[in-house]
Amino acid sequence: MKLRLKDFAKYIAFSGDLRRYQKMPRAEKISWRDLYPCPRERTSTTAFDTHYFYQNIWAFCKIHASGAPAHVDVGSKVDYVGFLSTIMQVTFIDIRPLVTDLPDLASKAGSILEMPYPSDSIPSLSCLHVAEHIGLGRYGDPLDPLGTVKACRELKRVLAPGGNLYFGLPIGRPRVCFNAHRIHSPDQILEYFSGLKLLEFSLVDDAGHFRQNIEPAHGRDLKYGCGLFQFTK
Repeated sequence: MKLRLKDFAKYIAFSGDLRRYQKMPRAEKISWRDLYPCPRERTSTTAFDTHYFYQNIWAFCKIHASGAPAHVDVGSKVDYVGFLSTIMQVTFIDIRPLVTDLPDLASKAGSILEMPYPSDSIPSLSCLHVAEHIGLGRYGDPLDPLGTVKACRELKRVLAPGGNLYFGLPIGRPRVCFNAHRIHSPDQILEYFSGLKLLEFSLVDDAGHFRQNIEPAHGRDLKYGCGLFQFTK
């Protein structure tokens, strides 16, 4: 955890709380080895990552409403695919296979650049906050300036005719924040998925607000938004 200057005041408050707690009647003996300060938890509201919170709910609701009996996800958050597996059979694709005890969550080793599926074969597919990392070496993957382009091309290849692709990544003014991620304009993503039909565009804006079913142009001037695209073939 990176230490920030404003955390020092919270660490001082933690020390004060510890001293007061230890003086209380029936307080347990606390070893210094067991100290676990959480200085960033004392907030006036419950904090959450707006990108992942809204995109996971957006995708979950859409997949559930589609009536699909099974779903394939590529590299998204594991809690999202875990929850999704409570309502349907889910297969998770990642270069690092996911090992769980959930009966309806299967895992296959595979790369978003070389999916272990034939063309036109997946009726329900998602990839959320993944493609922006490809080719930047963040996860030990080979460097490739066309990493996101190739990832989109592969998702388009395996999507079945009439199927749905739920896709999310950072949007706004295009740039590379090496080696964490890329930020794309909505227009770039529409170009990468040319040949597919856009059914819905939603976004999380710079202020963290969720805006559903709007025009892609609303995402062009953001600094670091989250674009959510539902495509069909």
